[in-house]
Parts: sequence; C-alpha cells; structure tokens
Amino acid sequence: MITNGFTYIAFLMFIAGALLAAEKYGKWKVFNYVPPLVWIYVLNMVFCTMGLYKSDACAQTYSALKNNLLYAMIFVMLLRCDFRKLAKLGGRMLAIFFACSATLFVGFVVGYPIFKGMLGKDTWGAVAALYASWVGGSANMAAMQAALPVDAGAYSCALALDTVCYSVWIALLLMAVKYADKWNNAVKADTSKLQAVADAANAEVAKGKKKASANDWIFLIGLSLVVSAFSQVVGTSLNGALKSVGLGMFDKGTLTTLFVTILGLICALTPLGKLPAVEELSNVYLYTVVSLLASTASVSDLLSAPMWVVYGVFILVIHVVLMFLLSKAFHWDLCMVSTASLANIGGSASAPIVASAYDPSYAGIGVLMGVLGAAVGNFCGLGAGVVLKMLA
Repeated sequence: MITNGFTYIAFLMFIAGALLAAEKYGKWKVFNYVPPLVWIYVLNMVFCTMGLYKSDACAQTYSALKNNLLYAMIFVMLLRCDFRKLAKLGGRMLAIFFACSATLFVGFVVGYPIFKGMLGKDTWGAVAALYASWVGGSANMAAMQAALPVDAGAYSCALALDTVCYSVWIALLLMAVKYADKWNNAVKADTSKLQAVADAANAEVAKGKKKASANDWIFLIGLSLVVSAFSQVVGTSLNGALKSVGLGMFDKGTLTTLFVTILGLICALTPLGKLPAVEELSNVYLYTVVSLLASTASVSDLLSAPMWVVYGVFILVIHVVLMFLLSKAFHWDLCMVSTASLANIGGSASAPIVASAYDPSYAGIGVLMGVLGAAVGNFCGLGAGVVLKMLA
C-alpha cells in the first residue's frame, strides 16, 4: 500500500510515462490495437483492486488534484477550438458532422431504457460521459467526471465500451473504403466541392504548427492553473446564486465545467489560441487525470462490461442506418460520412486516418472535424445527462 501522497502521484506518472515511451521507442504492435491511454487505465485499476492506493494519503491527494487539474485540462484543450478556423469546413461538412453527433445521440437515448437494467446501477452519468467522448474524445469524457455524478465502476465499463467499439469501428470504416463507389451511387453523392474544402482545411492546419519554448510551457501551465482556480470560485458563486432563486439542480461541478468551457472557447479567438505547446500540455493533463480516475476504480467493476459492449453495438447500428438515410436525402459521400463519424467517436487524432485512406489531401478535414468535436463535446455531454437522467 502506498501511504505517501507524493509517492502516489510519482507512481501514477511513471506508469503513464513508461507506457508512452514503450509506444514511441519500443514500437510494440499491441498499441496499434489498444492505445496507451487504455493501458494506463487498466493497469491502475488492477493496482486499485490489489489495494495499492487504499490509504488516506492517496485519497487526500486525489481529492486535492483531480478537479483542479481537470478544469485546467478543459481550458487548455479548448484553446485550439477557434470557430473561425472551423468555418473552413463549410456548411456541408459541418452538417455531416452534427448529423453524426445527432444520430449517435438517438442511439444512446433509444437504447438506454432497453439496456439500463443490464448495465448496473447509477449508470446515466457514465453513459452521458461516454456520449461526450463519442462527440469530442477522451478529454470530454474525463470532463464529465466533474460535471456529472459519474460512478467510478460505471465509468470503467464505459471506458471498456469506448475502447472496444472504437477499435472495431475504425477497422470497419477502413474496410468500407473499397465500397465507397457503391455507397456513393446508392445515395447519388455530390463530391464536386470536396477538394476545395480539403485544400482550405489543410492550409489552416499547417498555419498552427509552431515549436514551443520553455517560456511557452511555463506561461501556459501557470495560466491554466489560475483559470482552474478562478473557474471554481465562479462555479461556487453561481451555484449559490442559482440556489437562492430555486435553481439548485445546477450544481457547482456543472456550472464550473460550463464556465471554463465557455472561457476556453472565447480565449481560443484571442492570441492565446495561437500559443505553442497547447496540444502537448493537453495530453499531459489528460494522462494525469485519467491515471487519477483509474486509481479509484476496481477491476471487478468490469464484470458488467459485456452488456455495455452490446449497448455500444446497438448505438452504432442505429447510427449507420440513420446516416445512410440522411445521406440519401442530402447526397453525402461515404468519405465525409466516415470521417465525420470517426471525428465524433475517435477525435482529431484518428479522423485523419480514415480521411487519408480516401485521399491524403483530405487529412485536414478530419483534424478540423475532431477539433469541432472537442469544442462541443462538453455541451453535448451535459445535454445528454439531462435526458438520460430522466430516463434512468
């Protein structure tokens, strides 16, 4: 058992660093199927089950750090979400992206009453967190931990579902590339302006590549931590003000998440949005927060995961059927539908993979779609939480 708070954090960060180093330098093929982020979660769950983190010192350190780092992560993550850049996608691409988000939401909402009895108790918060992840990525899923009452065991199962479905989904979308002509003929797809959008998106992505200095890192870390502290003060104040007028259902965590999200999106429109090291620091915060969350979850919670996977497959089937019908109505091609779908479920890191499988010049579209998901994921997760709570 670890009985020192600093040792607890040092151990968590060492595990995360060792796995990332193994991926980068070891070239282990296992990471092609299960990314390091999932291994970090699973290994820390195993150590939690063994009782390694079962001490007052670990619990106190967890309480002191988790939310503080989480709000800092949300702020930094959103600094790249400049809506002026996203306009480069054009109305058609935005419509396809949001259609994917909407059809996934339909699958979540329709399936939840059917599966909720088999998923376990108090699962609506974890399901809403999963939906946030399937709009914007893992960072949005972590953000919902503070905004909603997410049970640690249910979160573990949601992560297992996320991993399994993501791995299968990206493989299926890549396999579907060779059937693009059949899809496009069936829906009478219009691809006349696709290359122009791709060129604009790639040019926008290329602009943002800068090398970060130590000064950039120090400033960004300090700024994000101050924003985290300030946002929590605002969240507490707003919670008190709303309670006084009978709106106590908006708790501190929800209000703080909303405030820091809006603040991050506003700052993305300023010179702060051009700071180097944003992506790197976002990942540092993400791996730290996920390690902390995993250290409070037990492997035994995964026993109910099989039904979660069935629920995930149900959602994806609904998603495919509805997207095909919408594609027939609006003549959307398989390339952009697949890219938008993976931008939702996988984020900006994986969407370019599918887009590039059709044409290397389409990679920028995937990146910008993933950035859009990160920008709206928290709002979508909170909205889903309201609906799912009523269905619980």
